[in-house]
Amino acid sequence: MSWKEVAEPVLSRMPVVERPAGHVPFRRKLMWTAGILLVYFFLTNINPFGLAAEQGSDFFGQFRSVLAGESGSLLQVGIGPIVTASIVLQLLGGANLLGLDTDDPRDQVLYQGLQKLLVIIVTALTAAPMVFTGEFLPADQAVGQALGIGEFGVEVLIFAQVFVGGLLILFMDEIVSKWGVGSGVGLFIIAAVSQQIVGGFFSFSALGAPGFFASWYGIVFGDVPVSLSPFTAEGLQNLLFDPGNVLALFTTVFIFGIVVYAESVRVEIPLSHARVKGARGRFPVKLIYASVLPMILVRALQANVQFLGQILSSQWAGMPAWLGTYSDQGQPLSGLFYYLNPIQSRTEWMWFLGEIPASVEPWMIAVRLAIDLTFMVVGGAIFAIFWVETTGMGPEATAKQIQNSGMQIPGFRRNPQVVEKVMERYIPQVTVIGGALVGLLAVMANLLGTIGQVSGTGLLLAVSITYKLYEEIAEEQLMEMHPMMRQMFGNE
Repeated sequence: MSWKEVAEPVLSRMPVVERPAGHVPFRRKLMWTAGILLVYFFLTNINPFGLAAEQGSDFFGQFRSVLAGESGSLLQVGIGPIVTASIVLQLLGGANLLGLDTDDPRDQVLYQGLQKLLVIIVTALTAAPMVFTGEFLPADQAVGQALGIGEFGVEVLIFAQVFVGGLLILFMDEIVSKWGVGSGVGLFIIAAVSQQIVGGFFSFSALGAPGFFASWYGIVFGDVPVSLSPFTAEGLQNLLFDPGNVLALFTTVFIFGIVVYAESVRVEIPLSHARVKGARGRFPVKLIYASVLPMILVRALQANVQFLGQILSSQWAGMPAWLGTYSDQGQPLSGLFYYLNPIQSRTEWMWFLGEIPASVEPWMIAVRLAIDLTFMVVGGAIFAIFWVETTGMGPEATAKQIQNSGMQIPGFRRNPQVVEKVMERYIPQVTVIGGALVGLLAVMANLLGTIGQVSGTGLLLAVSITYKLYEEIAEEQLMEMHPMMRQMFGNE
């Protein structure tokens, strides 16, 4: 008896959001998307009942803009469990250990059920150390005394709320994917990153320093202290290197421009309809063919490694120094976890800013940067390949889609194997190059910093997802105006 036969009764009965029976009008899709976005912002502003007033450190820390959610809220875990479950399934699927054929409807149900079950398990495993270690979500002892359940009872109560929040974000993602526009994961990343960017630009107190707009408003109208004047050494350094400054604005605009440009760079393969004379089209193979979504998987893997280090540091008093030593703020200062911790801002490598601990040597930062760069470039390429193969974007799957649509490549026989060979000339190479390029851009953005101190990966994700969302909206509008187009896109 195979594992599929044993697990099928459970996996096939996992709760699921039903797909619409027919075509969903564009306006209704926008309403579902906007409604879920409002619910997301609402949940990020609700603190779990029983949480102490003085909250602990953020579990995801510098990875928060990538993994969305909000520290100290019902959505504490963000999209972390969804991404972690995707990593596990992609690795198992890439090694062909699951034995599932995604073209088989029965195996599709099992795959989706397995993914949902993994998300539920990872949500529980993620929320438990956040609550029960007391490091991230400390319980309010007064609430325990008032309810007569003690501190442990309050921790169980907080855990239950955070766990339910993790399940809510799972089903919210599913609602957007089936009833809205785009994906819920992408929508939540855009919301989290945009909130940080807008706050960093306009806030008069963004992360302890005025935002970009506030800084230059004060300069123009003479409403800044003498020490912050751009005509003094201290003021010039503040404007260039503090959050919401010129360098951050330059990096933010540069990343926006380079991602939009990279999204427009493509190789267009000509297509013609086999039966309708004169009907032609093009299949675009973009430079960032796998999109930047595989970067979520890379950063999520790094986040899980850092989470393991924080847990070991807080719970293992005799942790060897070669594994890592941590500051009072929970940041690694040396050891293995220090070198595996990606550089997230310029204050972690620019010595003249005066914020690097004395124990950190220049060679340590160089090794840390080299590891992060290698991990992002190589990991970006590898996860991009996995993403393309598991989402039906590979040469074989693409050839079948073109064949089923009635199209063919002019000058070649109408045969899936022939089309596949043509696609193999472009898709694998472009996938690797695009994945490595995105990893390089993410590291560079982290080194220079961005407005609102959004991580480089978070900014890349937000720009690319927004661009793709714009393309999907344009496609939806096209199909709304021309119903016959729905058959061509397979959305009827």
